Amino acid sequence: LEFRRVLFRSTQFWNLTPDTITSLQVSPAGKDDWGQNQAENDADKSVSSDERLKIIGVPSGTYDVKFANQAGRVCIVRDVAIKEGKVFAIEKKTPKTCDK
Repeated sequence: LEFRRVLFRSTQFWNLTPDTITSLQVSPAGKDDWGQNQAENDADKSVSSDERLKIIGVPSGTYDVKFANQAGRVCIVRDVAIKEGKVFAIEKKTPKTCDK
């Protein structure tokens, strides 16, 4: 018998902001129903600038993404397309609403 390894790519978030992100949650667009803190999936529980993070339990769709940086600033990016097995990114210039 020959076994073939099936390569499954995980969905990933790519932090292209200059900040370390300590919390990242997604909600179906417009629902404000925030899921688990995906930063918990990383060994040090944070996502440094230019680091990728495995996203778990989020099917393909359009989502709002809420994240917080090490300084505690919280931002929301609306209507982000997330596709299973693909990478989505947030950049410094990505339109977002932030507190503080």
